[in-house]
Amino acid sequence: MAEISEGGGGGHGKGKKRAKKSSTRVDMTPMVDLAFLLLTFFVLTSTFSKPKVMSLVYPAKIDPKNPPKEQPKINNAITFILSEDKIYYYTGQFYPATKPGPKGPTVFEETNFGTKGVRKILADGNEYVLSQKKINGKKLENKQIQDTTYLRLLSDSKKNKEALKVLIKTDDKATCKNFIDLVDELKIAEIGVIAPVDLMPAELVLLKTKIK
Repeated sequence: MAEISEGGGGGHGKGKKRAKKSSTRVDMTPMVDLAFLLLTFFVLTSTFSKPKVMSLVYPAKIDPKNPPKEQPKINNAITFILSEDKIYYYTGQFYPATKPGPKGPTVFEETNFGTKGVRKILADGNEYVLSQKKINGKKLENKQIQDTTYLRLLSDSKKNKEALKVLIKTDDKATCKNFIDLVDELKIAEIGVIAPVDLMPAELVLLKTKIK
């Protein structure tokens, strides 16, 4: 039992006699029990913060002994290429100069993180998901749907064929800051499929000519 005891007593010396002091005893057990009770209460009722992460889709590894004969077809996708402080992009399938597509070989367009740069490109390309988010957001405000239903509908819209897919490619001179800033913009634009992939040799050749 926790307690505080203070002994007291009268003087034993000669001279004037002093009144004998009574001992003081304070029982600390209830206070200790209360402290542990409050500690247990806060531990059980507290919500621990969860780390915020963003899922990235990594493609399957290609067997170097059996490389694919053709590049897989890409539907409704945009590819961003980072190099130093430069950001390039192109939409759809990549067509090298040696094998041009219906509209000719692919051309890299340069952009930035300004208001009319990456954010506008993503907003225009991912219009389907953003419009669905706006519609369901109004239903949520009017209490026509629950939070769980809103999140499920948003997740389903990101998996739709009309949703924009984004490929991220970097060379050995790309900065980590630009990569993180680009991922942040993808999160704002509600991009559901994000895949970091390696540069193809033809893309690297075109990138070097663009940087020069």
